[in-house]
Amino acid sequence: MLTALRLANFKAWQETGVIALKPVTMLLGTNSSGKSSLIQSLLLLKQTAHSPDRSMHLNLGADEAHDYFNFGSFNDILKSGTQSPRQFAIEFAFQADPQSRIESGQFACSYGQTTHGAAVIQTLALSTGGHRFRALRREKGAYAIFVNDDALPRAKGRHLAPERSIALSAEAIAVLGHVGAIAEDLSLAIRRELENIVYLGPLRRKPERDYVWNKMTPGQIESDGHRAVDALLASALTRGAQHNAVLDGVSFWLNRMKVADKLEVKQLGRSNRYEIVVHQAGVSANLRDVGIGISQVLPVLTVAYFAPAGSTIILEEPEIHLHPLAQSVLAELFVAMSRARRIQFIVETHSEHLFRRMQTLIARRETSAEQIALFFAEREADGAMLRKLTVDEYGRVSNWPKYFFGDALGETREQARLMFTRQQRQTGQ
Repeated sequence: MLTALRLANFKAWQETGVIALKPVTMLLGTNSSGKSSLIQSLLLLKQTAHSPDRSMHLNLGADEAHDYFNFGSFNDILKSGTQSPRQFAIEFAFQADPQSRIESGQFACSYGQTTHGAAVIQTLALSTGGHRFRALRREKGAYAIFVNDDALPRAKGRHLAPERSIALSAEAIAVLGHVGAIAEDLSLAIRRELENIVYLGPLRRKPERDYVWNKMTPGQIESDGHRAVDALLASALTRGAQHNAVLDGVSFWLNRMKVADKLEVKQLGRSNRYEIVVHQAGVSANLRDVGIGISQVLPVLTVAYFAPAGSTIILEEPEIHLHPLAQSVLAELFVAMSRARRIQFIVETHSEHLFRRMQTLIARRETSAEQIALFFAEREADGAMLRKLTVDEYGRVSNWPKYFFGDALGETREQARLMFTRQQRQTGQ
């Protein structure tokens, strides 16, 4: 699980400070306030870690088929107006899976620009327990490798350049001697944390009328929701201990949201084609023929059950096209699945209903302020600013930004005033 994030000179953010991440972290804010940039920093590292080129310092996203974002150039990431040194930084901390040899660790990397305009690592620091490993860029692309607070490097050279932003090279690990194995395990743990990130964006595919099942379980659900139905088909058509687990879980939450009683996978004749049937109030219909809200929330619900236990699921606007009750139930989903499957949710949302239900869950003691982190992003003259919302045990927020969700009480007062004024006039007549 990711436990902290910090950005410096990254897009709208001059300095975020250390952002404490929880099992459920919600990011709210005005449009173009920098919320998405917080998410994109992690996806930038993830797509770099997946790069087939080990020498890649930062994968800015030239491959539209496999990358999450095309970040453009180094200058498109660097915060406008940044003076010398022209560098940006990404840092995160994590609590590793219980199976890992590394219990927890920290990643910190700063990036500069070569004379040819490419992004290049300036400083990479990997830490765990009492061990800290650093790779510092020197002249002509050479790197110096330091351990802990050593004044002198263990080695220097171009061959010691870090790999894919997250790992020391094999040559660097070799010169570290007996602590090299720790550095190697730490790099692997960081890679796994990034691999365990699952991202679902705000733009999701419309459903098909029927689907071909190739008798395989998909490797992942893609950022536009593609393969979500494949995961449902595999759940329904593969026998074993997990038979129907994903399908039943998704049906449960659709029912809880009052948008469907259940889903059914139905074979079309004797072919290998299947349709998703939605049952609601005694009526059955193809997924293609029901409201768009069901198909848009379907990947959100599916990924909560399909992602491996211990994953970090990043969601942008999961509430899109849902009515208010369904939006609020998403809060219950996040709390329940974070507890049952050790799933971490980082959610960027504009939904008042989702937020208000999260407050209610805290007041009911179904979760706590220690398990939930709420942040509000807003723009200032010199960039973005992040405010941690302070929530008490009753779900009350003491530092809520004024009028972000509108002024409900003010609207009620104005309606009452206008009604009273109109009644007075009618009485006077």
